[in-house]
Amino acid sequence: MNDLSKLKVSSSPHIRSASTTQQIMADVLIALLPALALAVFVYGPRALTVTMISVLGCIFFEWLYETLTHKPLTIDDLSAAVTGLLLAFTLPVTTPIWIVLLGDLFAIVIVKQLFGGIGKNFVNPALSARAFLLASFAGPVSVIPKIRTALPLFTTPVDVVTTATPLIQMKDGALPEVPLLQNALGMVGGVIGELSSVALIAGGLYLLYRKVISPRIPLCFIGTVALLTFLFPQGNNNLLWMGNQVLSGGLLLGAIFMATDYTTSPITPKGQIVFAVGCGALTVLIRYFGTYPEGVSYAILVMNLFVNLIEKFTLPRRFGTVRQKKEAQGK
Repeated sequence: MNDLSKLKVSSSPHIRSASTTQQIMADVLIALLPALALAVFVYGPRALTVTMISVLGCIFFEWLYETLTHKPLTIDDLSAAVTGLLLAFTLPVTTPIWIVLLGDLFAIVIVKQLFGGIGKNFVNPALSARAFLLASFAGPVSVIPKIRTALPLFTTPVDVVTTATPLIQMKDGALPEVPLLQNALGMVGGVIGELSSVALIAGGLYLLYRKVISPRIPLCFIGTVALLTFLFPQGNNNLLWMGNQVLSGGLLLGAIFMATDYTTSPITPKGQIVFAVGCGALTVLIRYFGTYPEGVSYAILVMNLFVNLIEKFTLPRRFGTVRQKKEAQGK
């Protein structure tokens, strides 16, 4: 007879990983540092100030909510810090501090904690807060200052010289005035986290090396946008139009760091492809036909709502099961 004395009986999950939430979130923070450094280089210390206030604000609101509701404190898992950093990355450097903190409150309390905390929110907290702020304070969160502009650290800047982003220029069917390489390096105006495509790609490669994310969602998301903008350009140069569409705005930030969120993206390989292609198609649709020049945030949020449905139709068949035949008509 087989020796069953060594058989270990335990509750699920039976497959475990040595990685912790804290380690994963720490890797995401590290991966975002190159983009933050570039933003500080382009916009000065205020970029760091806005980012740090957003991070501290999210940590504070998570601590406050869990303290008042007598729940276990989870601020040490660094998920609130990641939310704060990503939210700051979707905002212009001139955003008033009180608006940043209001976004932190919305992201942590309304989107995350009221639905049960980490792992239970059904939409991305940072992108939800970004959408809320854009709907409520469209003026302040749409001001893009010219690069190398001297900005105060804490007070709201006034009389700022604004600049048209590449996406705004392409909204009118014209190619951006800046060269494609300059766009990729981040020497153009934009929100804090979308300036340098090179920095964001470097962060994405780090996450791939650390096996925090899979390349499936970023590649399918970016590839869909690239294919559609190449096949249906609004400019007179297919390749340049596609390149600027891919490297401009929040596409790389969204595809690498937000669409890959564990909680709000599918877990099945086929589901991830469907999700990413949907994000890419909606991004192009909004950029081309919407009133707002950017579509990444709303595309991801819309596809977040379909994750459960996508997983339902893309779950692999369980081993050993047989599909039931449809009953004959009339029975």
